[in-house]
Amino acid sequence: MAKVLIINAHQVYEGWSPGNLNRHLAEIIDQEMQARGHEVRHTHIDSGYQVDDEVQKHVWADIIVLQTPVNWFGAPWKHKKYLDEVFNAGLEQQLLIATDGRTRTDPTRQYGMGGLMQGKSLMMSLTWNAPAEAFGNPEQVLYQGRTDHDAFLHIATCYRFCGAEVLPTFSCFDVIKNPAIDADVERLKAHLSRYFGAKVPAELAG
Repeated sequence: MAKVLIINAHQVYEGWSPGNLNRHLAEIIDQEMQARGHEVRHTHIDSGYQVDDEVQKHVWADIIVLQTPVNWFGAPWKHKKYLDEVFNAGLEQQLLIATDGRTRTDPTRQYGMGGLMQGKSLMMSLTWNAPAEAFGNPEQVLYQGRTDHDAFLHIATCYRFCGAEVLPTFSCFDVIKNPAIDADVERLKAHLSRYFGAKVPAELAG
């Protein structure tokens, strides 16, 4: 059984989305992970959090799932604040990262090799207004061939810097102009099955 931390980074802006889709996807991920026999905890950043508690959740978790909308091509700004606070505290407490990895005595040690989160993994689940065809095509003007995973390299790198493995990103595309939520949920379930295995049969659960 793995321990799963689901971080919902949706941030409410008056007159914009209240966060129903990201809440729904976080609930689907919860259900799917529990169906695999995993223990699940949650953080909804916009509802408030205690930094030391979040450090301990990261220590506890084997799998961290970030569920977030894409606001101006990144996660909402409170998520950046969350990362700064949690990883700074994790460094100060020597719980998530010890150093930047370099030493004066061993030249083989590279920058980014001082993390303490080995054996843990991060998966990002994103909701985009952008259509799927905006990615992976060098003829597209915005991302010029880069993928949705590439677009969130800054967050992936924070976790990799702390020693965690980063799994392929899942994305729901075009959720404002051309939503296909039922199909997205089925794709999400397939993505979770691919990277976290099959569900536990009902007769074996519990």
